Amino acid sequence: MEKDKYILAIETSCDETAVAIIKNGREIIANVVASQIESHKRFGGVVPEIASRHHVEQMTVVLEEAFSESLLTWDDIDAIAVTEGPGLVGALLIGVSTAKALAFAKHKPLVGVHHIAGHIYANRFEREFAFPLLALVVSGGHTELILMREHGNFAVIGETRDDAAGEAYDKVARMLELPYPGGPQIDRLASTGKETIAFPRAWLEEGSYDFSFSGLKSSVINTIHNAKQRGETLRKEDIAASFQASVVEVLTEKTYKAAMEYGVKQVIVAGGVAANQGLRTALDQRFADTGIPLLIPPLKLCTDNAAMIGAAGTIFYEQGKRAGWDMNAHPGLLLT
Repeated sequence: MEKDKYILAIETSCDETAVAIIKNGREIIANVVASQIESHKRFGGVVPEIASRHHVEQMTVVLEEAFSESLLTWDDIDAIAVTEGPGLVGALLIGVSTAKALAFAKHKPLVGVHHIAGHIYANRFEREFAFPLLALVVSGGHTELILMREHGNFAVIGETRDDAAGEAYDKVARMLELPYPGGPQIDRLASTGKETIAFPRAWLEEGSYDFSFSGLKSSVINTIHNAKQRGETLRKEDIAASFQASVVEVLTEKTYKAAMEYGVKQVIVAGGVAANQGLRTALDQRFADTGIPLLIPPLKLCTDNAAMIGAAGTIFYEQGKRAGWDMNAHPGLLLT
């Protein structure tokens, strides 16, 4: 009988210090996340230097808590997986340096993981992958459609040309003077508002699966400014609902068309914006009668965490991929 594999995973790409221990790539033994939201809230966004400092302060605490929660020891760990990019370079360096030091001291193999690959593999905790599959990635700085024909094989068939969906949410939230993080605030407001404003949908040229939300963001900003100049009052709830309707329609329709064209067996959603209830509902409805299973991770696995890094890291470990001692942080790392 094959021995169980335990992967220790570390994630520090932005403002969460996270450590997890994953069994056989699909079972979470421990998943500890130290959030920094309260520290960054007063600035209206993540301050890289503060994020790095908090990672240094929290790393040992989170690591010890993960082992305490798992009831395992270092003798049980088969390898260490860590996010090497993309992300904030200072934040990434804390995780990478920690992983390298532990791998050296404990004589464990080291595996580098792309942050977006982690988000995709968070879905594997819910159901085994069936290939080919299509992944809609919607996180802070990423909006992509990725076709996977086998484990570890990523073909980007659509990506953002300017603002990602998450970035547009954050900028619109600031215009509406909503607290950080803005995405969940807009989602909450949209649920009580009405689509009273016809904001644009950027479909781009025929057959393209790329995304563009810069024009939509500008349209929202101009609408708010123009209303103020005329002395009109627009309901924040209606602005949020109208903005979200535009984003969700484009994301849903492009995902549906790509799924039909490539004949995929699964569609999965990944990234922080996957927690958006408006998007989840729209995708559920669009794919309800297609016969194509739609996988969306639970809310706790949509935002950054180390469990997802362990899930992807297990696949890479099984494929024989290893990182050397020259491994570094790569803030602009491409998914290949």
